[in-house]
Amino acid sequence: MTLTPQNIFRVYCSGSSGPVLLLLHGGGHSALSWAVFTAVICSRISCRVVAMDLRAHGDTKVRNPEDLSADTMAKDVGKVVEVLYGESPPPIMIIGHSMGGAIAVHAASASHVPSLLGLCVIDVVEGTAMDALNSMQNFLRSRPKTFKSLENAIEWSVKSGQIRNIESARVSMGGQVQRCEASASNPSVSHSIGEGIVEEEEEEQGPEESNKKRMKEDDQEVPSLLVLFFLTQHLFCWKTERKKKSICSPQVKKESFYTWRVDLSKTEKYWDGWFRGLSALFLSCSVPKLLLLAGVDRLDKDLTIGQMQGKFQMQVLSQCGHTVHEDAPEKVADALATFMVRHKFTEFKEGFLC
Repeated sequence: MTLTPQNIFRVYCSGSSGPVLLLLHGGGHSALSWAVFTAVICSRISCRVVAMDLRAHGDTKVRNPEDLSADTMAKDVGKVVEVLYGESPPPIMIIGHSMGGAIAVHAASASHVPSLLGLCVIDVVEGTAMDALNSMQNFLRSRPKTFKSLENAIEWSVKSGQIRNIESARVSMGGQVQRCEASASNPSVSHSIGEGIVEEEEEEQGPEESNKKRMKEDDQEVPSLLVLFFLTQHLFCWKTERKKKSICSPQVKKESFYTWRVDLSKTEKYWDGWFRGLSALFLSCSVPKLLLLAGVDRLDKDLTIGQMQGKFQMQVLSQCGHTVHEDAPEKVADALATFMVRHKFTEFKEGFLC
């Protein structure tokens, strides 16, 4: 989807009727993290799903990928909705996980989505998020910097507990890592926040030709998360790799490896802005709100008071890690479907027993 020639967002769509579920992924992840959840929720209620790669993530390309401020990313959400639906958008419920949950709250509180129906935040609250920031760099340093293959990255994600659902990991990890080529003697590659290997076709073209090519691709049918999900059940890999331009001389023997698409350590200056004041912003949103947590210990003081006052609905999903919607997509889909039907946003599909 082209917002401007320099700002092209990858958006996946599924469904043809009902309210829109606008899905925002967590930091370092991509829209593909919602693939399994999308298949489940579409089997339960009448809805449409729109999942976008946020700036500097996945396959989204923007002019300034270094700007990951909450304000900029929230405005991105509004602009994508505007391009998708124009001046008369359908009823939309924003659902965000972790960083995406924070951006969902910022977008909702700033009224970037005029047809906002409801708000769902998954496993992010201000208190625990702010407490965790001090140890975040240590956590990032503890992760492998490279993987010998996509399959190796998937295996690590499951064994480390980052994603506990192998079905989801097979789709999701393709959006978190990227294939690179380097000389066998020096496989290390430095990246900016959203930097990857430059594609050969765009490097050989001028800016005008490259933009025309991107806009032409953007006019094609928006890919479906459901299609990608079901393909991975048979092909294992989440998509066909595009040909990459070598970063070294063709005379030098090259080895391929996978590395993280996003260097999260370089986003540190934005962490405070994502989460500080989040609880107050969440409570101030006038639409019906749902908070899904992996543990009750994550609730901070403001949200505890707000929950007792009935300002939002909360549900704790046990036996899940931080990526709740990937670890337990059925539980998340059941909670969201029940919430939306209770508020008469939609209806259960015929034949589905809640």
